[in-house]
Amino acid sequence: MGRLALIIIGFTLFLSCYSVERNCEEFHRGTFQFKQIIGNQLQTSTFLRSENLEIEYFNEKIDSARIRWINPCECVLTKLNPISNQDKRPISIKILTTNEDEYVFEYTLVGDQKNKQRGTIVKLSDELITP
Repeated sequence: MGRLALIIIGFTLFLSCYSVERNCEEFHRGTFQFKQIIGNQLQTSTFLRSENLEIEYFNEKIDSARIRWINPCECVLTKLNPISNQDKRPISIKILTTNEDEYVFEYTLVGDQKNKQRGTIVKLSDELITP
């Protein structure tokens, strides 16, 4: 019985030491790409992000939002020129994992925790490059 307890304690310590890599500061600025399926088509948007502004290029339209970092891995996007009431609602973004040039994130409208979605963003460049 003592051997089993030692194995369980060792396994528990191993799992508690494992942490997901999150180098979120690497993704505060640059040029990024997001692909998602809308309807039955794969759609791609490109966006430029500075420390406090994000400009998105999607379907020949340009949209801009103020970005406010709550901590290194969480931010809130608020559109600068909302057209509808839906556009007026800020979007909460949380970076879950990062690797060299992409991150997995979770996003939802602020206050709507039951409709969270996930996606992956690829960083194209550290520079702000207009598509």
